[in-house]
This record gives sequence, C-alpha cells and structure tokens, in this order.
Amino acid sequence: MSRPLNNEPSFIEAASQRRPFSVEGHTFSAAPAEPGLHITATPIGNLGDITLRALQTLAGVDVILCEDTRVTRKLTQRYGITTPLQPYHEHNAAKVRPGILSRLEEGAAIALVSDAGTPLISDPGYKLVREAREQGLRIHAVPGASAVLAGLSIAGLPSDSFLFAGFLPAKSGERTRRLADLAEVPATVILFEAPQRLLATLSAIAEVMGEREITVTRELTKLHEECLSGTAADLAAQFGDRASIKGEITLLISPPDRDQHEDLSEEALDAELACALKTMSPSRAAAHVAETLRLPRKRVYARAMALRDGDGGPHQE
Repeated sequence: MSRPLNNEPSFIEAASQRRPFSVEGHTFSAAPAEPGLHITATPIGNLGDITLRALQTLAGVDVILCEDTRVTRKLTQRYGITTPLQPYHEHNAAKVRPGILSRLEEGAAIALVSDAGTPLISDPGYKLVREAREQGLRIHAVPGASAVLAGLSIAGLPSDSFLFAGFLPAKSGERTRRLADLAEVPATVILFEAPQRLLATLSAIAEVMGEREITVTRELTKLHEECLSGTAADLAAQFGDRASIKGEITLLISPPDRDQHEDLSEEALDAELACALKTMSPSRAAAHVAETLRLPRKRVYARAMALRDGDGGPHQE
C-alpha cells in the first residue's frame, strides 16, 4: 500500500535522493532507507559475504554507527558507499547514545554495524537497541554473517540445540567456575576466544569437562581459514607446537553424555572424590570422577569443593 500523496515525494525528488553503491565495477543506486535503527550484519572476514540488502541499507541511511571507522571504511570504500561514519563503541556509547536517540525520534535512518559479523553478538549495541525499543522507535534487522553460525555449520557437532556463551572470564578461577556451569548444558556450547588465551582455555576445558569433542575454528571465511577437531587436550597439544596463534577464534564444545547415572549415593561419590583429591586439584578431580562415573560435572565439582573445604568430608590438601 502506497503512502498518502501529500507525503509521497515526486518521481524527480525520489530519483535525486537515490545514493550510489557499486559491486564488481557495476554501479547501482539505493533509495533512502526507512526511518529507524537498522541493525546491519557485515562480513566476518571475506568482504564478498556482504548481502545486497546490507549494501542498499548502508548506502541509503543518513549515518553508519561503527566500532572503528577505519575498519568499516574498508567495507564502504570497497562498495563505493559514501555515507558518513560515526564511532559508536563501549568507550563513548553512554555519551553519544542520547544524541542518536534524538536523531531517530526526528526521523533519521541510522545503521549500526560492528567491526565484523552481526551487531550485539559480543559487540556494542544492546543498550541502544533496548532504549530505542522503550521509546517506541522503529528497529530493522538486516541479517547476514555470524561467526557463531558459520562455526556451527562446519564443526560437525550437534546443531539442533546450542548455547552461545560469548567470551570466558580472563581470570582462571572465574573461568573454571563458568566452565563448570556450562559443562551441564545439554547443547553444543559456542565460545569466542582471544588467540593469546586459547591454550589456557583448552587446558581449563580439559580439566573441567574431560574428554569432550571440541572444534576450534580460526579465521573463518579468510585466506587462512582453519577448522580443527579433537579433545581439548589434543587441540592444546597441536596449538602448543605453534610459534604463535593469530586470528579470530570460535570454539565449539560438544554436549555432555546424556547417559548419566544420577542415582549414585553421596557416600559412593565422596569415596571416589576423596581418593582423587589426594593427588589432584578439585577441578581436575571433579573432571576425572565425573568422567569415570558418568555424572554431571557441575554436581561433582560442587561436592569436590565441599570436601576440600571440610563441608561434609575430610579436608584435602
């Protein structure tokens, strides 16, 4: 259904407002984007993975909000897009967000992009989207590339149910506790990780989760794309042999074994743990006993900590 005639621009006006973009040397034009906030996915590596709708949107909006203008400019220059770029990242978001919301209220069309992939997935934007919704402003989804789904599609792990858990905590104790929580999730767990922390994370997964099947994807869609599978210990050995580890990493962990014997008595569990705690740390003892008895690792880890601290069992050094 067309807009009322008194609000509809003439053909000449509409044509003059169209903005160019180019693909492989061919020039196209985009109509002005609809008012509102356009959450626009961009490529995670290969710039050819941009969608036609994303190009039309980026060319047609009034401004593009981006984490790093230098990164986004590589994309806009590749496709001949001249829309102004404005920084929007964790360091300036609180300061500039009110102005962005005011422009949206005035009828502006604004795109939000991240450096790579789908905005808000471990990237800035959540508070902006939430406040825009609370104010009744229009929000448009312009879907596209995502390292989460790209990694899941090639990992060979169960894809009917998965949990994206973002980045693990940097501190070892917090990381171990987070992994203990994730260990019992009945789905494939997907994480992002920094290359300099990959070995520590794989070691922690081996300690807390045991012999899970793990897939590490690195540099997805880029020239040196890599997808390796094995246990956490196996992968740690492979990456440990390298002089350095670089690139964007997505890490996928298989679900726990569903055939678990939950009816084991506390006494029997305590006996196994007491033996293991004589030579192992609580987290390693929990992983070992849980794997041996096919029990939920979260339950076993909690009991191991209780025994270590003297709550219900002998203190173990």
